[in-house]
This record gives sequence, C-alpha cells and structure tokens, in this order.
Amino acid sequence: MDKIDYQDFHKVDIRVGRIVDAQDFPKARKPAYKVWVDFGELGIKKSSAQLTVRYSKEDLIGQLVIAVVNFPPKQIADFQSEILIVGVPGANADDVVLVRPDFEVLLGGKLF
Repeated sequence: MDKIDYQDFHKVDIRVGRIVDAQDFPKARKPAYKVWVDFGELGIKKSSAQLTVRYSKEDLIGQLVIAVVNFPPKQIADFQSEILIVGVPGANADDVVLVRPDFEVLLGGKLF
C-alpha cells in the first residue's frame, strides 16, 4: 500500500451530511439508490449509493453520513453523482455499511 503524508490527506474534503431523499435507481449496473445529502452551507449534493442490501430508502432518510465532497462529478447511467458516501464492506461483497457519526453534529462539518 502506498504511503501518503498529511498534505495528501488534507486534499480530500470529507464532510458530514444528512440524507434528505433516496430513490430507486433501476438504470444503475449494480443495485443502488439515488441519494440527496444536505451539507448545510455547502447545499444539497447527490450521489449514487450501493446501499440496497442493508438499507431501505425509508431507513436512509434522516441518517447522518460521511462523504467526500471534492471529487469531480461522475456520470452513472442517466444520473450525475457529485459526492462519494463512505461505507465499508459488510457480511458479503454487496453489503455496504455506512460510516457515520454516533451523535448529532453540524451539517457540513469537515473531518480532520
């Protein structure tokens, strides 16, 4: 694994947001939702998220999440994903578990 220094890590803008909407994404190659996340002063950003194994759309709404907000947008089928919501593998390869704060925090707060 390549080592990075703090300056490299500092370039990645990782923020906390709250999911405000989640919709089915039938055009995605792998099962996914279209997700909209409120980052406070940064506004609402959208993402394609492969969270369908563990989470229902209804369960996602209102959840705090951690996301990279400074990647370039990525076109996924007919949807432009603006952020990368952070997760880790669950029990199997298709099971993604969200990485998120345990407590309420300020929307848009930056990971440091």
